[in-house]
Amino acid sequence: MLRILLMVLFFGFISCQNKKEKEVIEEDDSLVVSALPLDIPFPENNPHSKENADLGKLLFFDPILSGNKDVACATCHHPEFGFAENLEISIGVNGHGFGSKRQFNSPNEIPFVKRNSQAIVNVAFNGFNSESEVNPNSAPMFWDLRAESLEKQALEPIKTMEEMRGKSIEEHEILDLVVKRIKLIKEYNMLFEKAFGKNAVNIDNLSKAIATYERTIVANNSRFDKYMRGDATALSYNEIEGMKAFRKAGCINCHNGPMFSDFKQHVLAPKANEKLTFFDDGINKTNGFRTPSLRNLRLTAPYMHSGKLKTLTNVLEFYEDLAGGTIAESKINPEQIDPLVKKLKVNFKDISAIVEFLGTLNDESYDKSIPEKVPSGLKVGGEIY
Repeated sequence: MLRILLMVLFFGFISCQNKKEKEVIEEDDSLVVSALPLDIPFPENNPHSKENADLGKLLFFDPILSGNKDVACATCHHPEFGFAENLEISIGVNGHGFGSKRQFNSPNEIPFVKRNSQAIVNVAFNGFNSESEVNPNSAPMFWDLRAESLEKQALEPIKTMEEMRGKSIEEHEILDLVVKRIKLIKEYNMLFEKAFGKNAVNIDNLSKAIATYERTIVANNSRFDKYMRGDATALSYNEIEGMKAFRKAGCINCHNGPMFSDFKQHVLAPKANEKLTFFDDGINKTNGFRTPSLRNLRLTAPYMHSGKLKTLTNVLEFYEDLAGGTIAESKINPEQIDPLVKKLKVNFKDISAIVEFLGTLNDESYDKSIPEKVPSGLKVGGEIY
């Protein structure tokens, strides 16, 4: 009788375990990851043309867009670092040097750029997730979602004091000033005319040109993409196991779709960056930040909005601690942490496999070329060499 009772209890336990596993699988199966499209989406009001993209590339590397003519878009989004930067948080205006050697000039009254520089590779697909198609006119941008579309995004760093504007020019003046500068350069007038027609040097076309160039920086043929398109040999056994562990751990709850991002706001509380003189409280002071893409991570360390996690292993260990109730940033209360954290099951034994899988999302086939010179005659990329 005792043996029968023990058998009933044992199979009952197994049945409950199987039921729980099935529930987790069903929940995970509602979210998917997929290959990036082969075609780049362009908005109807800013279609692609070679002339437009070529102009945008020159503008992207030209420090004439900054208040003191010392910073370009490429200063903090350089091809050598996957169009991101290897600093925790960036040094914009009044700085010199490249990568880890970059520092402020002396004297200096400019603060650090408050967040880690995000890569612009594949930003053409921002907003493309498992729930919706991408709409270039409403694509979410920045850690705090403060701009929609690459056209609007392109102008924000120019207007921001610590990034490109500096202190000598007011925010409401900088864009008009930049346009006036460009109008004085014969080569730019010719290039704008080729791209947009006569009398085309204006703020709107400036943003369209930069956005078009940024949309051409695409890496959509990683080994993961090839695997999802049907090449069963593109991933190794260990990498496939890492993909399963990625799903099982609950990473897919926020990192889904072809960009491995839901592009939504989440409160996770990584440690704040001590270089800031204030606490960065994120989107609408909620301590939330947009989910970043996981593509090309090998090239874009360090990680998180504060740049305080140096490796992917550090990131997964952070999530393991967070799921266990350990909060890295003391200024954030436990009740503020995103409820999805409770669904995380990041185990130490799976970390290396997940990191191996994330490596399959790397693709360096995008255009890394740098102009030999820019029409302004200023230093290409700003004061970085």
